[in-house]
Amino acid sequence: MRFSAEEKTEIVLLVSRSPEGVNKSLHSLGIHKRTFYNWYHAYCKDGIDGLAPKSRSKRQWNYIPDDQRELVVEMALEYPDRSSRELAVKMVDETGMYISESSVYRILKERGLIQPAYHSFMIAGDEFHTKTKFVNEMWQTDFTYFNIKGWGWYHLSTILDDYSRYIIHCELCKGMKAEDVMRTVDAAMIKAKIRSKAPPKILSDNGSCYISKDLNSFLTDKYGIDQIHGKPGHPQTQGKIERYHRSLKSVVNLHHYYSPDQLTEAIREYVDYYNKERYHESLNNLTPQDVYLGRGELILKERQRIKEQSLKNRKTAYHTSKLLTQNTPN
Repeated sequence: MRFSAEEKTEIVLLVSRSPEGVNKSLHSLGIHKRTFYNWYHAYCKDGIDGLAPKSRSKRQWNYIPDDQRELVVEMALEYPDRSSRELAVKMVDETGMYISESSVYRILKERGLIQPAYHSFMIAGDEFHTKTKFVNEMWQTDFTYFNIKGWGWYHLSTILDDYSRYIIHCELCKGMKAEDVMRTVDAAMIKAKIRSKAPPKILSDNGSCYISKDLNSFLTDKYGIDQIHGKPGHPQTQGKIERYHRSLKSVVNLHHYYSPDQLTEAIREYVDYYNKERYHESLNNLTPQDVYLGRGELILKERQRIKEQSLKNRKTAYHTSKLLTQNTPN
């Protein structure tokens, strides 16, 4: 069975991150160990481009026209912080044109716009044992911290929807008290317009503010919310919000801030980008907002339609060109 470069990449990442180990994962997938390590080393060296089929001497029907290649380059220059995966999805959504992730990668690499990246694989940590099945079924909440010049340390309280990874609300606080969590929950409940008899559960770590009796009484008495605490010593249980906070800080901490208002505005801009623009790989390259608002299925169907139409157009153009070449007298 032949695998595409995207499928090989998915297998490499899946096996590398599997808590079951390489041998057991490969056995369940029916992939030979030597084959996997050939793919693994090729991916470490050249990324998804290293897993693509070797170039052929003759132009194939699915050759990407030059004008479309130029469009890929233009988009990459306009959005230099986007990966080839994100650019490929953005092409579909904004131009109605399908070009695979591996093709985008190759086009940009040919132009010197991508360098082979160092890939460090880590085994994924434990996740919460019960997977959510719909939005507002469970929220994750946690604090992270920032330093403001002349003001000291401030803490960001965030509530993230576990199913969609959508940031419902975040608030900059001077401390990490139960009252700060209550205020964050109040704002999140208003924004999410939760009025049903089945409010979301809230998953948090075992910080003092989260295990306080005052917070437990507030959640139970005011909203009927069940509170869940992650297993001590296993912060990966809140892995989604932990990863979000790392991504947030990697961008926001690139600058210095001289007032809480400056920091709040920078965080707001990142939250807007994360919720509305960032294509999340684990969400089938949808944005958290797409999933949270329930429009993901329609977007995926439209992308599939565009893909099929783009390939059909490419094949038609190839056969037309070939026919004209054959009928042209020498």
